[in-house]
Amino acid sequence: MTTDDKILKIQFEKLFREHFTALCYFARKYLGDLDSSKEIVHSVFIKIWENRSQFDWDKPAKSYLFTSVYNRSMNFIRDNRKFVAHDPSELREEFTDTAAFADNMEVAELEGKIKSALQRLPEKCREVFELSRFEGKKYAEIAVQLNISLKTVESQMSKALKILKDELKEYLYFFIIFLLKNMDHW
Repeated sequence: MTTDDKILKIQFEKLFREHFTALCYFARKYLGDLDSSKEIVHSVFIKIWENRSQFDWDKPAKSYLFTSVYNRSMNFIRDNRKFVAHDPSELREEFTDTAAFADNMEVAELEGKIKSALQRLPEKCREVFELSRFEGKKYAEIAVQLNISLKTVESQMSKALKILKDELKEYLYFFIIFLLKNMDHW
């Protein structure tokens, strides 16, 4: 493997790690199915890898990636319309607006970052956080359910919020809005 090939491989892996999760959430907004969404995102990255020598690695790729996933999602819906509950023309009308597309892209990116940040929490900390924020349980209920003290629940929540705040500091405002809107979603 040449030095150029090694550099391209590193750039590709970095691109994949930075965007894969957000792209999957983005595709899922259109398809409603995570497995199909992952397949579409994988196909976009495969295409990039196959054409890696022509890909402009110096340009920001975020817009290109989201547009590619959007187009492949619309093609998937069109090609599989008898299996999909949505009418592709309605989806296309709803999401052709640039602002809506950008909003979906940002929400998908935020969902991916939140999910990744949650997965990095220590297990007990994540469990306490999810019971509180996503299942709406009070600290006392969590303490009883997990057979731990109320002080431990408070400590774990404080730790989780500090870690998430640090991990998501650039998205803090959107993270708070997201939590308020999607408490029952997770």
